[in-house]
Amino acid sequence: MSTVRIHQLNVSYQRRNKTVEALHDFSLYTASGTIDALVGPSGCGKSTLLHVLAGVIRDYRGEVQIDGQPPTPRQQSIGLVPQHYGLLPWKRVQENIFLPASIHRQKADPVLADEILRTLELDTLLHRYPHELSGGQQQRVALARAFIQRPGLLLMDEPFSALDALTAERSRHLFMKLWQEHRVTTLFVTHNIEEAACIGQRVILLSRAPGTVTHILEKPNAGEIRQIIQEQWS
Repeated sequence: MSTVRIHQLNVSYQRRNKTVEALHDFSLYTASGTIDALVGPSGCGKSTLLHVLAGVIRDYRGEVQIDGQPPTPRQQSIGLVPQHYGLLPWKRVQENIFLPASIHRQKADPVLADEILRTLELDTLLHRYPHELSGGQQQRVALARAFIQRPGLLLMDEPFSALDALTAERSRHLFMKLWQEHRVTTLFVTHNIEEAACIGQRVILLSRAPGTVTHILEKPNAGEIRQIIQEQWS
């Protein structure tokens, strides 16, 4: 599994002829096989950070390394689960899941694929289109697509936020079941404090924009996170 090292990352972009700073001197080290939850106010650069790690954003200052190298999606195994899942509506579930392998002209491990599909309860849905699925099912398709790539690094942007409480809880349970088997290094963005405490081995708290790390909490409970947030953002 991958390690992530970020040192004094700065990211800016243009909006209405003005320069907006998204991240400022952001530094973080994520060890192999761990889960970090990123929590911060809206607009503080959390999604920007994931896009830098995924190699989508390349215009930045500072040092970003995955296993000692800059983010290079063609050479590194990076799985990204975007906030709205990124499924192609004109392709069936099976085609969506195996799309990355098809693009890179790779053959997915059939044993691994069967295990992931069974764990996420998708094996009976492979011939449906995304619009025929519930929100929870679409979310699990996106997770399956990421895990079948056998990523060294998994990036998730509020993966459960669009689901109702019961569906989100079930999806989190299925995700953790799959993660326990593969132990992929994971960074996930969430606004849900209970979710961060439940899934994250560490919780990384960010400041208001431009985002920077203010606290790194080891296995905190939701009350600890909430108290710091109230003090920090009030």
